[in-house]
Amino acid sequence: MEEATQDPREQTTLHEQIVERLRAVLLDGELAYGAKIPEAELCLRFGISRTPLREALKVLAAEGFVELRPNRGAIVAPIDPDDIAHLFEFKGAIEHRIGLLAAVRATAADQARLEEIHALLRTHPAPSAYTALNQDFHRALAAATGNPVLLQTYDNLQKRVLRLRFVVNVNPLRVAQSFDEHEAIMVAFRARARLDLAERLEAHNRLTGEAVLRALAGAAEPA
Repeated sequence: MEEATQDPREQTTLHEQIVERLRAVLLDGELAYGAKIPEAELCLRFGISRTPLREALKVLAAEGFVELRPNRGAIVAPIDPDDIAHLFEFKGAIEHRIGLLAAVRATAADQARLEEIHALLRTHPAPSAYTALNQDFHRALAAATGNPVLLQTYDNLQKRVLRLRFVVNVNPLRVAQSFDEHEAIMVAFRARARLDLAERLEAHNRLTGEAVLRALAGAAEPA
């Protein structure tokens, strides 16, 4: 259990650990979509009180992993393939706009940031780290547009697809394909080829959406 005198840095670390462990439980499929989160059982399993668990649940709710229901506890968020298809379709239009704007507005600092993240992705880290870096990469491109309204909209979309990225990033083949797509995106970005960058970002988004739907269809098939 947490102590009242615990160092704030240790509390932050504990919070991150709980989020990571709870996310792993959901990604491993231990709980079915729509199932109620067994808070008492998880508290016992993690050796924590309900307060830090519920704080972790709030984070995972923002990432789309769970749904928080007032006075009824949390459930594993259901996944509707139709909603996913619509989400990626809309996101594709935003990605296209990001390509058009980032190619001409990105600063030297923006480019340095993208190069740094891309270099880290090249090391092919573990799925969870790759997913986080991937989120950072695409957010950096959105930030390079210099449009705060676009960035806010994009951040909201990215929260909704984060859970879905975990679904496909456990597949080494898809991760390798994703990185190759990132390589092509960087070639277009370095050349400041706005139409090429826009098309590559939109295609990358479409391919990711298709990979997610295939993964979910496979998971739904009987063993």
